[in-house]
Amino acid sequence: MPRLTRRAAIITSALAAPALLLPAAARAQDGWPNRPVTLMVPWAPGGSNDVAARLLAPQLEARFGQPFVVENRPGGGGAVGMGLVARARPDGLTFLVSSASNHVFHALIATDLGYDVRQAFHGVAMLVDVPNVVAANTAFGVTNIQELIAKVKSLPHGISFGSSGVGSSNHLAGELFRLRTGLDMTHVPYRGGGPALADVISGTIPVVFLNLPTMLPPAEAGLVRILAVGTENRVPSRPDIPTVAEQGVADYAVRSWTGLFAPRGTPRPAIDRLSTALREILDAPATRARLTEMGSEPIYMDPAETDRFVRQEFDRWGPVVKAAGLKQE
Repeated sequence: MPRLTRRAAIITSALAAPALLLPAAARAQDGWPNRPVTLMVPWAPGGSNDVAARLLAPQLEARFGQPFVVENRPGGGGAVGMGLVARARPDGLTFLVSSASNHVFHALIATDLGYDVRQAFHGVAMLVDVPNVVAANTAFGVTNIQELIAKVKSLPHGISFGSSGVGSSNHLAGELFRLRTGLDMTHVPYRGGGPALADVISGTIPVVFLNLPTMLPPAEAGLVRILAVGTENRVPSRPDIPTVAEQGVADYAVRSWTGLFAPRGTPRPAIDRLSTALREILDAPATRARLTEMGSEPIYMDPAETDRFVRQEFDRWGPVVKAAGLKQE
């Protein structure tokens, strides 16, 4: 091997110096990810965000050769898990599996998050569109929305309804239903869709507003009864389930979504590589079929589209939340 001259050694060192001055996270992007990646779900296991994360994680692991670990950190209407990601080191190893519930609705209601959601996160990809549903305990004795309205009106103290948490899309769906029908209904927040589902199955609460992917398995098993979907039109994969609006509740439509976000400052190469992989995974027929089977629909958006979509969601729902007088409980 020829020996380096002194001049060549100086030039080589000079060329390498800028790379040495880069932050460790930036230098590591050529081999991203070089360690396990955390997908933070700010809700308890069993909810639609959790289901989506656990569907995608093994496929990401197979593509990148590193574990993609789903971590559930529920609490505060999703604020606990969101806060952990907002404060995480932006090294491309921690991401937030977020939803309309915690990313928009709860952020509009809460006053003490300590950060602005629109500034704290980069969009990575919009993943799936998730319909909301109204469901009842089978022993409650109602099979549709009009029967539910009649039953609640017949009770001297109304009913309690469950949701996945304060400020969730499910909470907003229940409050909108209460406003549109004038029923006596008291909100009972849970730390995610899973715990709320467990209590409606047991009969602890008679009615829940949750997401379709969470409710389909127990409904198909006969443990709960889905009364309606909260979308404007029937869900293509479940055309047998009528909407709330077509059952006599006018001007009613609430739906949710799941997306992936990174803490502000995460290197762009990591965001772009992950977003591209998610687009390819969501385009795969097997993934689309599985999501459709669960009652969701892929709605991939790239990072810029995701950020723009979130801003539009804030603009759309801010006036609604204000008009409804919703405050953090």
